[in-house]
Parts: sequence; structure tokens; C-alpha cells
Amino acid sequence: MTVTLADVAARAQVSPATVSRVLNGNYPVAASTRERVLRAVDELDYVLNGPASALAAATSDLVGILVNDIADPFFGIMASAIQAEIGGPGGRAGGERLAVTCNTGGSPERELTYLTLLQRQRAAAVILTGGAVEDAPHAAAVAAKLRKLADAGTRVVLCGRPPAPDTDAVALTFDNRGGGKQLTEHLIGLGHRRLGYIAGPEERTTTRHRLEGHRAALAEAGIEEDPRWTVHGRYDRRAGYEATLELLRRDPSLTAVVAANDSVALGACAALRESGLRIPADVSVAGFDDLPFSIDVVPSLTTVRLPLAEAGARAGRIAMGREEPPPGGIATVRGELMVRGSSGVPRG
Repeated sequence: MTVTLADVAARAQVSPATVSRVLNGNYPVAASTRERVLRAVDELDYVLNGPASALAAATSDLVGILVNDIADPFFGIMASAIQAEIGGPGGRAGGERLAVTCNTGGSPERELTYLTLLQRQRAAAVILTGGAVEDAPHAAAVAAKLRKLADAGTRVVLCGRPPAPDTDAVALTFDNRGGGKQLTEHLIGLGHRRLGYIAGPEERTTTRHRLEGHRAALAEAGIEEDPRWTVHGRYDRRAGYEATLELLRRDPSLTAVVAANDSVALGACAALRESGLRIPADVSVAGFDDLPFSIDVVPSLTTVRLPLAEAGARAGRIAMGREEPPPGGIATVRGELMVRGSSGVPRG
């Protein structure tokens, strides 16, 4: 037999209107009354009619989190931190939000599809993580979707993603240029002058910004970049392995390899070892992000630490209206250089 709102009201000894107020969270209710209602909800296993509530209210209890690859710790850490911040008090059904993680696989088409589906579900909030695709028509289509979501009452937050012009989306953007510059400056300071760079996919903003930082450091040091020193690939270990072998084939005299992220750096380390080269005695290696495994590899990885969990948590609080957006709706999240065993003075 289906449990009704009236059944919950009878169990909690309150009116159905009071139950509705507690579950929708749209009217102040005494703490003791709220607790009684939520206890009755749990005891009766009452399920709120989500679609009907969404139609009655401006939004539903659903929060969409868009990621490129949930198997990548970069996205998993942010998604976990976001979800930890969107729950209601006490973990009860009356204040909880349903987090839906949408894995785009880096596909622009899937990204637009998920935004459309979340719009249809009247999502309370949508959080897009990671870099954006650098394609003008796609950027315009995404901006149009974000405006429609905002117009319907959905809060939109970009976490680790550049701002979306002409939208109300709040952006917590990572300083990838600054981090990339700082990392290469560290290697130049050790004496490296022949640095290979493994970049990510050419169409991603993260790729371009990190590579721009690297090139800015080379230019300021008066180092002329050789076109052979840059290889593009995916943001994964295999790509790092294959790209490093290609770099060594192009220029065996390289003394350092800068990787697009830590997963790519792991592949680079494997390729160097299999090629009979020592790290960092023969070739230094640096990554980006400071993922959990970076400190445990041997040698531990020099990298740029991005506060992924902190940024995700902040995005979650802003999306839930529990933290004010930054001034102007945009905040820059800076990284921190972590100097470890994988970088050293180049061979003589």
C-alpha cells in the first residue's frame, strides 16, 4: 500500500501542510516539529513525488555534476567533494538533494545532451567541472543552455572551468597558466634548457592554458622552443608513455619532460625507465594536479597541486546557496608548486 502525505502527518501528529513545508524546505518550521516529521518519513519509508514537486516548485531536488571521466581522480575528487556539500541537514530525505554524475567522456555532444536532460528535470543546480572545448559554435550552444537553466531557477557553477560569457554562471577557474609557468620556471632554475612537453588534447582550454604558461617561462628565460619538443595526446598514462617515446625519438638530448597532468607523467616515467634512463639523474619529470598517487610513486613526482577537493566543496556550497558567489561571479583558484624527487639538476 502506498504511503501518503496524510499518513506521514498522522504519524508525526501534525497537519499535512506542515509535512509539505518540511519536505519542501520553503517555510520555517520548529526544529522539534521538523525532527518529528523526518522521523515519520523514515519510519514509513515515504517517498516524495519528485516530478509533481518539481512542477509545483521552481526546481526539483536533483543536482547535476558534469565530468569528463569519473574514473580520472581529477574529476572524481571534485565530484565527491561537491556531493558532500549538497546534502540536507542530518542526511534525511526532507533536505537531501539527489546528485547525478554525468560522464561526458569529453564529448561536446554528450555535454549538451546532459544539460538538456537536466533542464527538463528542473535541476536545482548544475555544476560543470574541468576544462571546456575550444569551439565557438559549441561554446555558444553551451552558453544558451546555461542561460535557459538559470532562467528556470537552476544555479549554475563552473568548477575548474573558464568563465562562460553572457551567462549568470559562477566560475571557480583554475590558474593553469600560472601553474604551468611556475613548473617550467622550476626546471629552468635547475639548469634545464631542453625540455620536452606532453600536452593534452588540442581542443581543451586546460591544454592551451598550461602550454601557454610553459611557453611563457621558456620565452622569459630566452630559450627558443624547438617544435620537436611538444607532443599532444590524451590525459592518461598510455598517452604519456607513447608521447615520451616519440619525444626521445625526436630529440634524445632532452633533459626534462613536462607532462600535461600526473597520469601522463606516470606514463612518461615508465617510458623513460624502459629506455634505460634514470629519473631524475638522466631526465627530470614533472606533472600537474598533485593527484593522490603522486607522492607515492618512486621517485615522488614534482607537480603543481590544485586544491581539487576544496574547489569542489566551495562549488557545492555556492550551488546550494550556502556560500555567497565571489565578487563578479568569478574567482581564480591558484595552484602550489610541489618540488619532489622526480626533478633535479640536469646531467653534465
